[in-house]
Amino acid sequence: MTRPREWKLARRTLAVGGHTLVMGVLNVTPDSFSDGGQFFDLERAAARAAEMLTDGADIIDIGGESTRPGGAHVTTEEELRRIVPVVERLRAQLPQAIISVDTTKAEVARAALDAGAEIVNDISALRFDERVADEAARTGAGLVLMHSRGTPATLHSLPPAANIMPEVSESLRRSIALAERRGVARAQIAIDPGIGFGKSQQQNLELLAKLDVLAAEFDGFPLLVGTSRKSFIGRLLGDAPPERRLHGTMASVTAAILGGANIVRVHDVRAAVETARVADAIKTMNRE
Repeated sequence: MTRPREWKLARRTLAVGGHTLVMGVLNVTPDSFSDGGQFFDLERAAARAAEMLTDGADIIDIGGESTRPGGAHVTTEEELRRIVPVVERLRAQLPQAIISVDTTKAEVARAALDAGAEIVNDISALRFDERVADEAARTGAGLVLMHSRGTPATLHSLPPAANIMPEVSESLRRSIALAERRGVARAQIAIDPGIGFGKSQQQNLELLAKLDVLAAEFDGFPLLVGTSRKSFIGRLLGDAPPERRLHGTMASVTAAILGGANIVRVHDVRAAVETARVADAIKTMNRE
C-alpha cells in the first residue's frame, strides 16, 4: 500500500498519497493537439487558470511548446515569451495557486521558477538538458521526471521498445540518479511513465494495467499520470477527435488512480475532480 507522504516544492510542501491531486493543463501554444490557440492570449490564459482552480485543480501546468506529432520546434526565446508573462500574472492574481512549468529547457525553467512557478515538469526526464535539474536544486522546486523516447520530432514515430515495463523503470531510475547527482533532493522528485510518449497502443494500455507494479517499485516518489485526450483513447473510441475523448479519458483516469497514481494531469478539470473523488473512495475501501 502506498503510504501518505509529502512532495517538496519551491515554496511549500504538498501532501500526496491521500486524495488524488488534479493538475490542470494550460497550453499557451498555437498548435497543441487538443487546445492549441485557445489560450495563447495572456488574458484568456489567466481566465482559464482561474476557471480550473474554481473547478478544483490543485496544480496549474503551463506549457509553451507542443509535443504533438509534427509539432514545430520552439526557440528558448519564444518559449520564454509565451510562459513567463502567464506565470507572473497568475502569481499576482492567484497567489495561492501552485504553478508548474512544462519545459525541457533550463533557461525556461529558471525564468519560470524565478517568476513564481514551484514545479518543473520535464517530459524528457533530463535527457534534453541536464541543467533543468540544477534549477530545481537551486530553488527547491518539485521536479517531474517523465519517461519518453526519442525527440519531439521522432518520439511519435519510433518503433516500440521490446519490453516497455523494464524500459520505463530503468530509464526513470537513471533520471532519478542524475537529478540527485546534480543536487535535487529525493523529496522533490515525482515520476511519470509518459503515456503516449514513444509507446505503442498496446504499451500504453499495458502501462495503465500494470501501474500498480510501477507504483510499488517507486513507492518513495509521487506518481503522476497524464492520459488526457490522448490518441490511444481516440483509437479505442473509433478514431474520435480530441474533443470527443472526455469519457474515455475519465475511464483512464479511474484506472490510473486505482493503479496507484497520486496526481492526474488533465484538460477537463471538473470532470477529473469528480472522477477522482469516486475512485479515491473505492481505493480507500480496498485498503481497509
